[in-house]
Amino acid sequence: MTHKIAILGASGYTGAELVRLIATHPTMEIVALSANAKAGKPMAEVFPHLRHLDLPLLVRIDEIDFAGVDLCFCALPHATSQAVIKDLPKTLKIVDLSADFRLRDPEVYAKWYGGQHDALECQAEAVYGLTEFYREDIRRARLVAGTGCNAATGIYALRPLIADAVIDLDDIIIDLKTGVSGAGRSLKENLLHAELSEGAHAYAVGGKHRHLAEFDQEFSALAGREVKVQFTPHLLPANRGIVATVYVKGEVEAVYASLKRAYEDEPFMVMLPFGETPSTRHVRGSNFCHVGVSADRIPNRAIVIVALDNLTKGSSGQALQNANLMLGEDEATGLMLAPVFP
Repeated sequence: MTHKIAILGASGYTGAELVRLIATHPTMEIVALSANAKAGKPMAEVFPHLRHLDLPLLVRIDEIDFAGVDLCFCALPHATSQAVIKDLPKTLKIVDLSADFRLRDPEVYAKWYGGQHDALECQAEAVYGLTEFYREDIRRARLVAGTGCNAATGIYALRPLIADAVIDLDDIIIDLKTGVSGAGRSLKENLLHAELSEGAHAYAVGGKHRHLAEFDQEFSALAGREVKVQFTPHLLPANRGIVATVYVKGEVEAVYASLKRAYEDEPFMVMLPFGETPSTRHVRGSNFCHVGVSADRIPNRAIVIVALDNLTKGSSGQALQNANLMLGEDEATGLMLAPVFP
C-alpha cells in the first residue's frame, strides 16, 4: 500500500527535511506541498538540493484536495497550525511539528504562548509525540504533537531517571547548546552570519524558554509531584545539532543502568559505553540519539550528555517515526540513514 502524504509549510527547514526523508520511503508518496508565500514555485527553486526529486508544485493550503490524502504533516509556525488543523477533515491523520498541541492544559498554553488556544477540541485529543515513551498512544492517534527539539533532548536524558527514582528531583540542571536552524528560516538580524559566527551565547535565561513548559508537564506527571529543572539554552554558530549536558544528584551506576535499560531495545537510541561522550557530529543528518553518562568528581553526582540532530530526531525524523506508527508501518521505515560525517 502507498500512503498519500501532504506537507504543509514545505518551504521551511523542517518541511524540507520531511521531503528529504520521505523521498526514499518505500510506502509514502508526497502528493501535496504547501507554502503560501511561495505558492506557484517548484520545490527545486526554494530548495535546490531537492531538484533531483519529482515533486508537486508548491500551492496554497486552500488549493489542496485532502480527500485523497492519508496523512498530513503540518510544519507551520506556532499559532498558524491550530487555525489550519481545526478545519482539516476529521478523518485525516495529522502530525503537527509546531508547539500548538504539545501542552495538555489550555491555561498553561496561554501562559507560555501569550494567547488563548483556538482549537481546544483538537488539543484535547492530541498525543505528545515522543515516540519512545508514547508509542502505543501514537499508534492509535489521529493527531500527534511533535515535541520541541530542546525538550526532546532533555527528556531523553531525564525521563528514565525520574521513572526509576534514581535522582534527586530538586537538583537538576540542563545546560544545552543548539544549532541555528532551530530558530527557523525566516530572516532575523541576530541570526545573520556576522552576528552569529565566531561566538556563542545563552538566551532565554532564567526560566523564560517555552520548552520549559514541556519539561514541567512531562516530569511532574511522571513523578506525581511538581518538578522544576534549571535550564539554560545556548545558540551555537552551527547549522544543525543539539547537545545537552545534564547534571543530576544520584548514584552514577544506577543512573547509567536506568538509561541503558530504557534504551537497549530502541532502534534510534544509542547508549554509549560508560564515560564516553556524545557529539553532534556523530548524529548529524540522522534520526539517532546518542546518550552518555560520566561520573562527576563530586561524589554521588552524575553527568548525562545527550546529542541529536534538531531537524531530524528533534523534529522531522521524529515526525516520520510517529507517522509510520500511525499508518501501521514499522517505525524505523525510511529512517535508518547513517549520520553524515565529517
